[in-house]
Amino acid sequence: MGSGEGSAFPGLDAPRLRAFICRMAFTAPRYAAPSPPPGPERRGVVVVGGGLVGLTLALDLAQRGVAVTLLDDDDTVSTGSRAICFAKRTLEIYGRLGLGPRMLAKGVTWRKGRVFHGAHEAYAFDLLPEEGHEYPAFINLQQYYAEAWLVEACAAAGVDLRWRHKVSAVHPQAAGVELAITTQGGDYALHADWLLACDGARSFVRESLNLPFTGQVFRDRFLIADVVIKGDVAFPTERWFWFDPPFHPGQSVLLHKQPDNVWRIDFQLGWDADPEVERQPDRVIPRVQAMLGPDLPFDLEWVSVYTFRCRRLEKFRHGRVIFAGDSAHQVSPFGARGGNGGVQDADNLAWKLAAVLNGTAPESLLDSYDAERIAAADENILHSTRSTDFITPKGKAAQAYRDAVLDLAAQHPFARSLVNSGRLSRPAILAGSPLNGPDAGQGGAVPGSPLPDAPLRRDGQPDWLLRQAKGQEMLLVCAPPGPPPLPGLPTLFLSPEEAPHAAHDHAGLARLRLGLPPGGAALVRPDQHVAARFAWPDPVAIQAARARLWGRA
Repeated sequence: MGSGEGSAFPGLDAPRLRAFICRMAFTAPRYAAPSPPPGPERRGVVVVGGGLVGLTLALDLAQRGVAVTLLDDDDTVSTGSRAICFAKRTLEIYGRLGLGPRMLAKGVTWRKGRVFHGAHEAYAFDLLPEEGHEYPAFINLQQYYAEAWLVEACAAAGVDLRWRHKVSAVHPQAAGVELAITTQGGDYALHADWLLACDGARSFVRESLNLPFTGQVFRDRFLIADVVIKGDVAFPTERWFWFDPPFHPGQSVLLHKQPDNVWRIDFQLGWDADPEVERQPDRVIPRVQAMLGPDLPFDLEWVSVYTFRCRRLEKFRHGRVIFAGDSAHQVSPFGARGGNGGVQDADNLAWKLAAVLNGTAPESLLDSYDAERIAAADENILHSTRSTDFITPKGKAAQAYRDAVLDLAAQHPFARSLVNSGRLSRPAILAGSPLNGPDAGQGGAVPGSPLPDAPLRRDGQPDWLLRQAKGQEMLLVCAPPGPPPLPGLPTLFLSPEEAPHAAHDHAGLARLRLGLPPGGAALVRPDQHVAARFAWPDPVAIQAARARLWGRA
């Protein structure tokens, strides 16, 4: 996600601002701020930041039996669409947490996109051409919906939600972190055994620890406009990206459809654009009219201006302080890697911290969070940087190369792989993870890969493979049911035939996507990643892989 520069519509007086807000289909909730405690407190796990990542991490921990306190300096959810593109892997994570079906029902599902050069289509693409997956390649859903539902789920799971409790000082200690908290009802001291910093791109926790980002800020600006279109438009439910369109010459434009008939439009502005000026409705409305036509009625729901930033912290774990999401790393919004990457940070961290707290694993297991998520962040930053370089070429040679690639892409498939309008988010393959065990598979999901979904039948009813991996370690065995290879280890038999006490891999897709021979087995981590693959379920080899998985090897 990009970083907005100031609030939307700073020049509107109160009546005009209310008129804009009243057009929104979503009504932002306001959460009650609890009174401060009468004296100093101690909490085991404190999450700072009640945005998408902080709420996801708090919910995941709470569902694993960890008591969590969440602090946020506001009392509502985010404004504007922000991270709207939820990728398949992120939806699968929310499926495990119980929110996936709700997001899928509300979101706008899409899998196809088109790239234009000038007034002509360069090529089209399909992100999920194969069938047999519960969740689509992407849905578009405004971030405020996801956050509001996460707040409900956190409250139901027992998360201690403290709105309008602002962290005003951070002092790391050997056995935790001392925090100063400011509220309207007074200040108090809070000791956190573990502090999880999910407080965004302008992280107060990160600044308090004087931790610098490494990377770059690109000299360009983009305008986001959430537009409520009142009439019929010719745009289908696809991702459309223009290079040098006739309605915005010399720049680029991105278009996405969202729920509630809201369309997200990103206009490239150039580095010299004044963010305060460009956010004004009298500047935004003519740009939208040039794109949609002068006669199509619409309202502006939200406007922001952002700058590309591709950078990260050197380390994400600093003793008892751990960073996730935009507080740890930042990428450009093209490619939908910011919000999705942050949710996958939470997915990676929650089970490890829970295992450390309940004594299942040593504290050193948390070092694998750095090893795995820094590699994932570097991958996202690389793709994001390349996208930015293609979208905003630096110099005449780079511009000539880009235009030539776009011209060739219309007729020559080889050139399409060179077009980069934002390499869309894909989950990282944690191939170098210290937690990976042996690999006796061929093709398919290598150790470190997210467990691929596949259709199953259980007790004669349709089901999905990922629904069976409910947040705990488990063994998958591609064979008819039999005695568990290791008593106490949850085991699911993927049988080629319908059988009691087994899942029927009726299409053969589960074994195929796992890359296992008949009778083979896969050890799956609590975050639904493959840890090891075996030619047969050898108890000795499985136990050794389990020790590695839990950081005990």
